[in-house]
Amino acid sequence: MQPQKPDHGPASVDVRPGGIRAAAEAVLMVANEPVTAASLAEALGVGPAAAVQVLHDLRREYDGYTGGGPDGLHAVEPRGFELREVAGGWRIYSRPAFADIVGQFVLEGQSARLSQAALETLAVIAYRQPVSRGRISAIRGVNVDSVVRTLVQRGLVTEAGTEPETGSLLYVTTPLFLEKLGLGSVEELPQIAPHLPGLENLPEFEETTY
Repeated sequence: MQPQKPDHGPASVDVRPGGIRAAAEAVLMVANEPVTAASLAEALGVGPAAAVQVLHDLRREYDGYTGGGPDGLHAVEPRGFELREVAGGWRIYSRPAFADIVGQFVLEGQSARLSQAALETLAVIAYRQPVSRGRISAIRGVNVDSVVRTLVQRGLVTEAGTEPETGSLLYVTTPLFLEKLGLGSVEELPQIAPHLPGLENLPEFEETTY
């Protein structure tokens, strides 16, 4: 006799503390990549429409809007985090207003994750993609072969064809790169200063506006 599949339907979600909203938050908190509405619906045992609704409700709640008011919403204090639709799914990120605080914490507490050389190389690729290793080396003034390999291994950049003139491999950033920054596209990249002081003074970056 086959074991019975656990019942994770709407009723079982609703009887848990906090109901469907709390259940959705629990999933979003542990996800290591954006969660699609379809996968959330499956995890919660609800229909796609219910999953989409709870995602939008949570986003409004995190942005500081609750029930009440003339339009059905009442503005209160927003949370320090927000729910964004990015890379085809939904994920919780820290709010941009706290970027300097979070950035300082990350740089001071987790700087071992990527070296300064890797961060600078990643910035060159992000702002000048598609770009070859030779061009990156020319911009940075050092050999970047090992650093580019590291970034490829980390899944932050990938090969994207070759230069017609030289046949050199071209590199671009990946969806994972956008996901880590909470961006929808490279057009949303901020100006390079003050994130990597010094690079913005290079001729290659004088016209960088995004």
